[in-house]
Amino acid sequence: MDSVGPLGLQQGDGAPGCPQEALPCPSNSPELVQECLRQFKVTGAQLRQIQASLLGSMEQALSGQANPAPTVRMLPTYVGSVPHGTEQGDFVVLELGAIGASLRVLWVTLMGTKGHRMEPQSREFVIPQEVMVGPGQQLFDFAARCLSEFLDAFPVGNQGLQLGFSFSFPCHQTGLDKSTLISWTKGFRCSGVEGQDVVQLLRDAIQRQGAYSIDVVAVVNDAVGTMMGCEPGAGPCEVGLVVDTGTNACYMEEARHVAVLDEDRGRVCISVEWGSFSDDGALGPVLTTFDHALDHESLNPGAQRFEKMIGGLYLGELVRLVLAHLAQRGVLFGGCTSPALLSRGGILPEHVAEMEDPSAGAARVHTILQDLGLRPRASDTELVRHVCAAVCTRAAQLCAAALAAVLSRLQRSREQETLQIAVATGGRVFERHPRFLSILQETVMLLAPRCDVSFIPSVDGGGRGVAMVTAVAARLAAHRRLLEETLAPFRLTREQLAAVQAQMREAMARGLRGEASSLRMLPTYVRATPDGSERGDFLALDLGGTNFRVLLVRVATGGVQISSQIYSIPECVAQGSGQQGILLTWTKGFNASDCEGQDVVCLLREAIRRRQATELNVVAIVNDTVGTMMSCGYEDPRCEVGLIVGTGTNACYMEELRNVASVAGDSGHMCINMEWGAFGDDGSLGMLSTNFDASVDQASINPGKQRFEKMISGMYLGEIVRHVLLHLTSLGVLFRGQPTQRLQTRDIFKTKFLSEIESDSLALRQVRAILEALGLPLTSDDALMVLEVCQAVSQRAAQLCGAGVAAVVEKIRENRGLEELTVSVGVDGTLYKMHPHFSSLVAATVQELAPRCAVTFLQSEDGSGKGAALVTAVACRLAQMTHV
Repeated sequence: MDSVGPLGLQQGDGAPGCPQEALPCPSNSPELVQECLRQFKVTGAQLRQIQASLLGSMEQALSGQANPAPTVRMLPTYVGSVPHGTEQGDFVVLELGAIGASLRVLWVTLMGTKGHRMEPQSREFVIPQEVMVGPGQQLFDFAARCLSEFLDAFPVGNQGLQLGFSFSFPCHQTGLDKSTLISWTKGFRCSGVEGQDVVQLLRDAIQRQGAYSIDVVAVVNDAVGTMMGCEPGAGPCEVGLVVDTGTNACYMEEARHVAVLDEDRGRVCISVEWGSFSDDGALGPVLTTFDHALDHESLNPGAQRFEKMIGGLYLGELVRLVLAHLAQRGVLFGGCTSPALLSRGGILPEHVAEMEDPSAGAARVHTILQDLGLRPRASDTELVRHVCAAVCTRAAQLCAAALAAVLSRLQRSREQETLQIAVATGGRVFERHPRFLSILQETVMLLAPRCDVSFIPSVDGGGRGVAMVTAVAARLAAHRRLLEETLAPFRLTREQLAAVQAQMREAMARGLRGEASSLRMLPTYVRATPDGSERGDFLALDLGGTNFRVLLVRVATGGVQISSQIYSIPECVAQGSGQQGILLTWTKGFNASDCEGQDVVCLLREAIRRRQATELNVVAIVNDTVGTMMSCGYEDPRCEVGLIVGTGTNACYMEELRNVASVAGDSGHMCINMEWGAFGDDGSLGMLSTNFDASVDQASINPGKQRFEKMISGMYLGEIVRHVLLHLTSLGVLFRGQPTQRLQTRDIFKTKFLSEIESDSLALRQVRAILEALGLPLTSDDALMVLEVCQAVSQRAAQLCGAGVAAVVEKIRENRGLEELTVSVGVDGTLYKMHPHFSSLVAATVQELAPRCAVTFLQSEDGSGKGAALVTAVACRLAQMTHV
């Protein structure tokens, strides 16, 4: 008994052919043809609905939402970088699933930027049908035999080979070389493979073969291979589009948007797997009766609905179903059919491509139809051509809607007004259908008008592209090793930090005893911190940089009130005569004569007397470190340490007077200005100094001095980073090994850039913008490496600073014979305040090295002004107590 398919096509034991009585061509034949062709027309509104629906499904999958399950998978491929042209070496590629029922092995030689291009050598092996649907081990053993047979023609010897595995089926990847098959497609149905790691299955088969030493470095699908096989042009190619047997796309997504990765930096290539897109609301209106029939007769009914409207495996089948429908209704071929026309797979994609091609001519169409066992009339060839064009046009338009969704996603995630992007295209549909790409381009322009898209044919994506993935992975691994070797000296161990702490304790003790030491340990004659009872009006003068501030500070019951006036210091004054402790040396651009070696307080008193305007008593002279401690001490009586980490660095603390050899007295306290920037000038920090520190020191205005400061403070960290970047560029790790003139310029890399680059709130594209503004054109890989360099340099600085603070608080604890010490540290300085991680790293280091000290860090507000006034207030309070 005959069965009737979804379209009413006859499928039975009778031999197909002409009916017993030839059907006359119905008078309404044009309407029947038009009705079929109209089903394949897609409106602009429908395309935009598909674009929006697919984009929504993409973003749902990226975010990890599971209810309802998204209809595209958005699978991370763990390819984190695109080629930049320097890749070189010999690579083997095994390609499975990209070209139907065959397997291809390639030998690919990459020559980097200097060598000429070498064409891959390849061999194709037909996969027997029984292998395609048999046990999984049989398929992988077949692949290993083909691989071994191919390599027999090369002088491999004992050489270890790196292999890229092109496996063009939906997989769940958990690493570059770890990929679990989700489901077979494209006619494959091997048992025991779904849910298994296909890389491990291939490795096991290669080991069983036992002929060659082969390392499977990466598993790649054809979309990724297409993107990676694109020749680098003016910019990197970051989208891959394949329309071959099936269809898929991939693109470089910001890693922070991929929920399953739990990674906030860099990019990762995402395989969209859009062939499975099946939103009934969006696709339903454009599905024809022929699509339903094709799906019903396929190996996987209900799955890969979008792919079945676009992929080359299905275009011929859709045309076959339409032509059979029209033939059975007497519109085509005089109502006659043929076994080929009624058999699944009877019309191949290449038949469609040739019949659609306007340059082929009617004679060629006629010949193809005759080869299919049909007897076309003259009028049939034009109708057949219209059918082929309608099916292929819809496929190109639907593909364009999906690509527009990807481009919209890229534009949104990168927050660019106009997205400039290169799309690599690959697959036999592009190669064989001349109109497919032009229709795709036109439709993309309509659907994504703010995207400037360049379409670049991929050069053997399955071969060269997969080799390129392998080569990029090898390059990144080599660069990673060089980066780690370069940054290793900056990554300090707990033992190294404890040694710094111990050395500083020893230097502190020697300095307090008046012995030779790299720490001056200068008494400040500040004998106490505020206790909250200070009252009165005080004048503070703040001299530093290019400004001179006069502050009136009122210390009252309600707190501290400050009024101030700022005066700019003319250069003629800063460079003129001084007449203004004893000044040791000028810094910060000052060079006033007759001051060094003089008591600056006396100079100020004499100047006030010369003015004869106001009677003022100069009570105290204070540096910014002591001012910081006193400013915070007014808010917290436990604050007994001051710390500055800005352009320079210094610390002070309250020492037991009995330990200060240069000042008489055995009771009470004395604030000690450590001048710790010079710590290590005696060579004690030599074990921690890198070649980059030595370069910065030699280029400074005071070589061999302030060694601790040069490893910590804002004046020097940017320069250290610049020297590291120059070194990495010379190794080829950064900027393709091509240093820019700007990077050669001293002080071009400001320390504020470290704070900006390491900011958690800045996306990597903003980091790239910061660096590109310096004339450093860089890739995402470069941006990540520059970030790591900045992190290593600033982390070392913070840890060294923390080791110093740990030495100070431990000294205070031991001075007082306490098991536990609770103490606060007043801190000022732009590096400490502005860098996103510096303060937390300092605190963590102190906690690790001084576990018996509970240390609180307080940020000072106006330590130089408010702090100076509070020093004066405390001095007046102490004087009154003594007088009483």
